[in-house]
Amino acid sequence: MEMKKRISLELRNRTPAQVAELVVDNCRSSDGEVEGLSDDFKELEFLSMVNVGLTSLAKLPSLPKLRKLELSDNNKIKELSNVEALQNLKNLRSLDLFNCEITTLEEYRESIFELLPQVTYLDGFDQEDNEAPDSDADDDDDDEDGEDGAGPTGDYDDEDEEEEEEGSEGGEVGLSYLMKEGIQDEEDDDDYVEEEEEDERARAQGEKRKREAEDEGEDDDDDDDD
Repeated sequence: MEMKKRISLELRNRTPAQVAELVVDNCRSSDGEVEGLSDDFKELEFLSMVNVGLTSLAKLPSLPKLRKLELSDNNKIKELSNVEALQNLKNLRSLDLFNCEITTLEEYRESIFELLPQVTYLDGFDQEDNEAPDSDADDDDDDEDGEDGAGPTGDYDDEDEEEEEEGSEGGEVGLSYLMKEGIQDEEDDDDYVEEEEEDERARAQGEKRKREAEDEGEDDDDDDDD
């Protein structure tokens, strides 16, 4: 598929100004030049043109927001003059030229960094051979940190559960104790009531016997008078 047609398909009913990333790998440039791109791609930040048969980048528009450019496997890019047009990409920070013939030039890296001073990473490394940060790797690190962080949290939760279980058992014991105490109190109250009733019955019987004795005494007095 020709590059120009591929770019049209990649737009997917969007205007060029709405596109931030564009991948047209493995399509074909009819004359070795960039086709289908224009200054209208003013929001484009990432562009990948891997293995498209480029020999020159002279027709690459300025693309003011472009930060990363992938040009791997374009073997016909062999001279510094083939990439001079990248000087117009003022915000370009990362450039990949893997498997392009230009990488076989003596002092290739030094020459590219000198030609394109705005570039920080060439083929994944800066001038001091420090590897470019990988957002995917960063995400993996975050995930691992999150998992590691989950360990102590999990242990803490287990401890909480154990404490809750112990607390529940203690609560059951306390509740049983209180219930037993309540039952005992009720029994004590019943005993106290029974004792009061017995005392009242005893007093009543005592008073009855006293009245009977008095009545008998009165009867005896009456007999004596006769």
